[in-house]
Order: sequence, then C-alpha cells, then structure tokens
Amino acid sequence: MSDAQESTDTKSIPLEHRHRELGARMTPFAGYMMPLQYAGIKEEHLAVRNGVGLFDVSHMGEVEFVGPDAIAMIDGLVTNDASKLVDGQAMYAALCNEEGGIIDDVLVYRLAEDHVMVCVNASRRAEDLAHMKANARGDAELRDTSDQYVLLAIQGPRAIDLLKALAPDEADAFEALRYYRARRGVVAGVEMLVSRTGYTGEDGFELYIPVAQAEAVFDATLEAGEDFDLAMCGLGCRDTLRLEARFNLYGQEMDETTNPFEAGLGWTVKLKKKTPFVGQDALKSIKERGLTRKLCGFVLQGKGMIRPGYEIYIGEQRVGEVTSGSWGPTLEESIGLGYIDLEFADAPMVDIQIRKKRVPAQLTSKPFYKRD
Repeated sequence: MSDAQESTDTKSIPLEHRHRELGARMTPFAGYMMPLQYAGIKEEHLAVRNGVGLFDVSHMGEVEFVGPDAIAMIDGLVTNDASKLVDGQAMYAALCNEEGGIIDDVLVYRLAEDHVMVCVNASRRAEDLAHMKANARGDAELRDTSDQYVLLAIQGPRAIDLLKALAPDEADAFEALRYYRARRGVVAGVEMLVSRTGYTGEDGFELYIPVAQAEAVFDATLEAGEDFDLAMCGLGCRDTLRLEARFNLYGQEMDETTNPFEAGLGWTVKLKKKTPFVGQDALKSIKERGLTRKLCGFVLQGKGMIRPGYEIYIGEQRVGEVTSGSWGPTLEESIGLGYIDLEFADAPMVDIQIRKKRVPAQLTSKPFYKRD
C-alpha cells in the first residue's frame, strides 16, 4: 500500500518513522499504521522459528488498576481467577459481557498487591475501557496508560540470548524468569517491565518501554541483534506464527457473539471462584445446556489455500465456516481454524469449499506446531 492510499484516520505508533526507514511495508490495522512485513512473511516467520525476530506491537493497549482493591476489581471483570496470582505473574483471561460473549481476550499482570496491568487488543481498547469503567467495583483507580508505552516483542529460540546481551547485569535474572512471569529490569540502559510472553508459539519476551526512551532501546536492540541475525518482523508473520501455534485472534475466532467454551477457552473460565464476574451466570447456563458448535483445526489434504469465510461441508451439508486460514511456513501445509456444528466436530474429515471445488481437510484438536 502506498502512502497515498493510507487512511487519514489512522494513528501513528511512536516508532513508525523507524520502520519506514528500515523499508517496512506499512498497512492500517486496528486504527494504526503498522508494519505488515519487511523481507517477506515466510522469511520472517522462519527467522522466528529458528532464530530471533523483533516485533513492534505498540498498537496494543494497557489499562492499569491502582489501589487497595486492584486485584478484586479486575477479578470481577475477567473469567480467570486473578486472586491466585502472585506478584510478577501474568494470566490469560476473557473479558465478557452479561450474555457471556467475549468482549476481548486479555493478559492480566499482577505487578503488586495494589497494582494490576491489563494488556488489551488495539481494536478493542475503547470497548474494553468503557466496559471496565461501567462494571469496576472497589477502591482502585482505573487508568488508560496505552500511550505511555512502546511494546516490543523479541521472539524465537535465541530471544533469551539477545535479551541477555542487552541486559548483561541482569542476564541471570532474565534467564531464570519463568513463562508468564514479569519483572522490572534495566534493558539497554532503560528501566522497564519485561514479561516472558508472546504470540508466536516460541520462547520470547515483551518489553514495555517508556515512550521517551523507546527509540534508543529499539536502536540498541537492532545493533545487538546483528550478532544473532535478528529479523525485523511484521503483522503478516505474526498471524502465521500464531495460527501454527493455534492461538485465537480476536475478530476472527472471537467476538461478542462467541463464548469462551466454544472458542476452546473453557480453561480460562473459573465459575467457582470467590469473586463473581460479569457474564458468570450466562456462562454457567451455557455450560449446563451444552454447546451448539466448536472451534476446530484442520489441515488441507489437497491443493488450495484455506481462507477466512470459506464454507465447511460434510457430504452435501454445510456444517461450519473458516475463521482463520493460511499457509503454514514451518509445516509447509495449508492450515485453518473454524467453527463446526457440534454433532460434526469429531468427524475425522471435512470438505472445504475453495472457489468452485471442495477440498478434503483433516480435523485436529491439537496445535499445528509446538516447540520442543
């Protein structure tokens, strides 16, 4: 897309000028101009699987709860049990409406007894904030701090090596940091929050960097990354990486008409936790009466490419629709996710309507790719 085609309604992420200088192909996404790709989706994808890649995901939003009831307040908003978190621990959860529909999927960080940070999807930032403000109960201040951070994600099997090079004085502490844990530390001379999280199916870290120091950290990361063949990565390969790992994407596998159980996120729903949460009664009812459809994965067995919106058939009966589909560069196969009517969800094979023909696909309940 050329600059002339870009919408004037899109916002800039703080480092947009650096991405343009590095030759990124930019695209509007969730209201922001974002890097779509640099060298190419396949090359960037394989760099993350085999080495290390750097993503700028500063379009993501952050909402912080500060005050004595911070933990209880977020616990009343999300499906998972925030009361079980310890300082420095992160938790994946759904934010639901009263009908049990998914408003967003979020990461909840307990930073202290009186301080919680929630990372939200860029496309849902306004909706999430309005929902939180309308339903938050207790003594804590709710702050939208999204514009205070640049969020960089270092992902891949060599992510830890790059981070240690950027933070030699805290190398041991970062290496010891467990998955879904976070700590404050000094990286490239700047104090920030670092979490061992990501969206690629690989080991990795996400750096919450104060905007004023972000460009210096970005440049230091590029310089240090030369020793590790660091690849700059865009949203294109982020999507193929998450699909191979079978991570849902809001707006495709989830929206406010989708509940966590059918989306394969029942493990995030703690119906018996002490704090009642928004949508709890509806989710109890959904669980009791049973599902009507289920999110399934499939691998194409013939020629073609699975794309969102394609219809799914068994015989002559339409039984579902594709929500995500792409070529999996690691697997060298066409893979996809989609909702299938529950009575057909355990079938070994389905047909996917690709243009004018139906191509067989094998159903699977497992991730397409899982790192060793």
